[in-house]
Amino acid sequence: MRIPGQKLVDGMGAGFAVYHQPRIHIEHTVAEDTDAERHRVYAAFDKMREGIDRMTREAEFGVGGEHVEVLQTYKMFAYDEGWARRINEAIDSGLTAEAAIERVQQRTRQRMRQIDDPLLADRMHDLEDLSNRLLRIVSGQMGTAAQMGLRQDTILIARNLGPAELLEYDKRRLKGVILEEGSLTAHVTIVARAMGVPVLGRVRDIRRLVAEGDMLLLDSAESNVFARPSAAMEEAFEARLAMRQKRKAAFAALRDVPPITKDGHRLTLMVNAGLRDDVAALDVTGADGIGLFRTEFQFLVSATLPQRERQQRLYREVLDAAGERPVIFRTVDIGGDKALPYLNKEDSDEENPAMGWRALRLGLERDGLMKVQARALLEAAAGRTLNVMFPMVSEPWEFDEARALFEAQRTWLEGRGRKMPLAIRYGAMLEVPALAEMLDILLPKIEFLSIGTNDLTQFLFAADRANPKLAERYDWLSPSILRFIARLVAPVRDASVDLAVCGEMGGRPLEAMALIGLGIERLSITPAAVGPIKAMTRSLDRAALTAYMAGLLANPPRDMRGALTNWATENGVEIV
Repeated sequence: MRIPGQKLVDGMGAGFAVYHQPRIHIEHTVAEDTDAERHRVYAAFDKMREGIDRMTREAEFGVGGEHVEVLQTYKMFAYDEGWARRINEAIDSGLTAEAAIERVQQRTRQRMRQIDDPLLADRMHDLEDLSNRLLRIVSGQMGTAAQMGLRQDTILIARNLGPAELLEYDKRRLKGVILEEGSLTAHVTIVARAMGVPVLGRVRDIRRLVAEGDMLLLDSAESNVFARPSAAMEEAFEARLAMRQKRKAAFAALRDVPPITKDGHRLTLMVNAGLRDDVAALDVTGADGIGLFRTEFQFLVSATLPQRERQQRLYREVLDAAGERPVIFRTVDIGGDKALPYLNKEDSDEENPAMGWRALRLGLERDGLMKVQARALLEAAAGRTLNVMFPMVSEPWEFDEARALFEAQRTWLEGRGRKMPLAIRYGAMLEVPALAEMLDILLPKIEFLSIGTNDLTQFLFAADRANPKLAERYDWLSPSILRFIARLVAPVRDASVDLAVCGEMGGRPLEAMALIGLGIERLSITPAAVGPIKAMTRSLDRAALTAYMAGLLANPPRDMRGALTNWATENGVEIV
């Protein structure tokens, strides 16, 4: 039986179905002795934190990466005094320890449903994981599949998992994970990727369709899992696995090969990053640089505003690791649904946070925050070229104001004898459709423009990208999206401004092929996508594709994705 899902971590694995944990039933909700309940919670917190400290010390991945900071973030949540205080307040209202934890957990879930940004929603999943862990400890119901131990090759099934829960499993036996929920930016996804464990998410009815002990063949690359397979299906699975290993080796061999099309056109492939260790992907993939460094992650995991020295240290380390390769720093994109504890709480209470008080809008109003970041970036890039990109620019005057703020900080630092960058290149993100109508005003002011296809698509379609019910309406190969991007290419090129796409769209081979056909020459993508995009590029005749795309956009077919897939097949383009 084939069961579909969403690919979260690419890979294949075979094993027997094991369910992560039974549901914890709370029998008593009213406390007889609130002091006793409070002591039970204190003891449970101590035990939970001790276990998490031990796991973060013992976790072995072989190389550094995003997962390292993920685990530190998770640990920070475990020691969050605000969370402990809310549980104690619930106990003071007359609840037992278990009921208090459950009440706070339910309110956390309500917050999660109101959060539009996937990154922040996934951070809240960590609190869900910690709540489950604390609840198991305080109730004495500690039995999970991890505690009992895996006895054979296993495909783990859970509603959701936290990173620490995943680390409890013996990765020699753990061959894959199936989640009823899950998302691409969840902490468990990042840790699973570092462990090399394939993950399939958003799998509906898994508990009804799969029994404990069923044989499963997980192929997240194909976004499905097969339950109780026949011998022929197992044989075909093994053949696909062998082919996959061969293809992976072929992508790795492209590291030092430039992305040049068959008709001799050199493209620029850069990677997206957000953590210090992400820069290692430049050497692993052979990418041309970092086209988008998300500076906000440092703000999101901090209990207080990161001091200038701390920001400066991170930016300098990133530039040092990148060497001669360019790094484009996007100024902090927070606010709205990305609520920070050190900002006014009332400012983050918005009905439509994705279109609210966030990114550059917040930075210009809270100019103290932006001035600190500007000084950190300027001093970190001393003696080098600094590339600064402003997010969610809606109108040219916003760019003008942000650039003026940076220039004022440069003047201030120079007046105090600080060494400055050799040059500063300013750019903007085009995510708000209104900015496209003002390019004639904006382009003379900038050196580069990056199209953020994630936000741009949801704004064009009025379709929340985090809402699974709208997933089918969120298609990057929609003619309206392609026509919108196509209209930007000529004026940007004529102004001698670098144009890039830095959303997820560019990291998918078929979508990237379409972008190249529109005239896009620079892509900033996830490190894992560099190999497949290089292979696609080197099998592509750009001139032939450009002519074909012009015809498609003039008379769009109902199934644009199907038409592009057929063209790629007929012309020998490698789409993996």
